[in-house]
Amino acid sequence: MRARGSPLRSPPAAGLLRALALALVLPLVLPVSAQTRDSGSGAIYTCIDDQGRRITSDRPIAACTAKEQHILNKDGSVRSVHPPTLTADEHAEREARERRASAERMALVEATRRDKNLLQRFPDEPAHRKAREAALDTVRLAIKATEERMKELQAERKPLMNEAEFYAGKRLPPKLKSQFDANDAALEAQKEAATTQQAELERLNRLYDNELARLRRLWAGAAPGSLGALPTPGAAGNAKDATAGR
Repeated sequence: MRARGSPLRSPPAAGLLRALALALVLPLVLPVSAQTRDSGSGAIYTCIDDQGRRITSDRPIAACTAKEQHILNKDGSVRSVHPPTLTADEHAEREARERRASAERMALVEATRRDKNLLQRFPDEPAHRKAREAALDTVRLAIKATEERMKELQAERKPLMNEAEFYAGKRLPPKLKSQFDANDAALEAQKEAATTQQAELERLNRLYDNELARLRRLWAGAAPGSLGALPTPGAAGNAKDATAGR
């Protein structure tokens, strides 16, 4: 029996029922509030159509889908702006602009990274000159080895030529002809190597020339990444340390 003056207490089952009822009702109420934030609660859509007429409505205006529509409060203040609906061409153009902007941002990041790397590797002009000479020396050694090999091949050819004199006007023996063919192929390979090595020497000089011009501006205070992309001469082979860190 309840004591006199004590407050009434709801049975546990009643409290549980109220909690369940709120759990069912809230999900239905909240989305409606979100949906009516712009289109409801006194929102007013307004725009100027193609004929210059101002149109107002309580919902998005079909005649102004390609235009901005201002969403106003009851007091006439702007609540938000409804953007225009883009055509397929406009959408493609916007995507192209975004791609270009993204590519430019990536290029700036890469240029900044490369400039910082250059400054770290070459704090002054003597350091850059030393690196250039080291790279060129690698190619120069290869050129020297090629020249020496060509001299050896030419020396090996002399006795073959002397032996061939005995067969003037006649077909060379298979063994002698094979020796001539092997010598010709080896000489041709060395000539091609010499051409490639010379091109590599020129490429490295262009590369270091471009770097030095850029470094002089960076050493003078230009911000990394502010000088655009670093020109890359066409590759004609690789030399030790010629492209390390680039």
